[in-house]
Amino acid sequence: MHTDTNKFSWFQVPEDIKHLLILAAQSWENTSVSEQYIQQALDKTGKNTDILVAAYRFFYYKNNYSLALQTTYQLLDKIRESEKFPDKWEELKPILVNRREESPIRLYLNAYAAAGLVLAKLGEIEQAKEISMRVKEIDDKHDFGAGILLDVLTRPAEEDD
Repeated sequence: MHTDTNKFSWFQVPEDIKHLLILAAQSWENTSVSEQYIQQALDKTGKNTDILVAAYRFFYYKNNYSLALQTTYQLLDKIRESEKFPDKWEELKPILVNRREESPIRLYLNAYAAAGLVLAKLGEIEQAKEISMRVKEIDDKHDFGAGILLDVLTRPAEEDD
């Protein structure tokens, strides 16, 4: 089957990688086959940012939260390394606040918020709350959904009648 990869021109990866992603989408119903295509794309690209995002989405929507989280951490590490971020949150937070409109920073905040969501799905509620609080402090426009997740995680349990 021939696939027109030009309709995915916004994806800045080689044609063979686009083809693998299309094959993964076309074989969505067969999780093991589609996952193999995603893994091949990851292996061939050396952890390309666009592929990491696509892989996160794939694993998340396939309810494979542990691989979604692993992929998100890889993306965060890649951005942290390329931007030379400090390890301590107290030092990182002002950088994120001052540069929050820059593309790599927005991607970092999106990925960090996504990690919080996946941690919540995995039952790691305290870690999810901590991440959500951190992102919410930076996210004055409510772009990353951390505030909603934090509200859900901190909502008091409803009482039965």
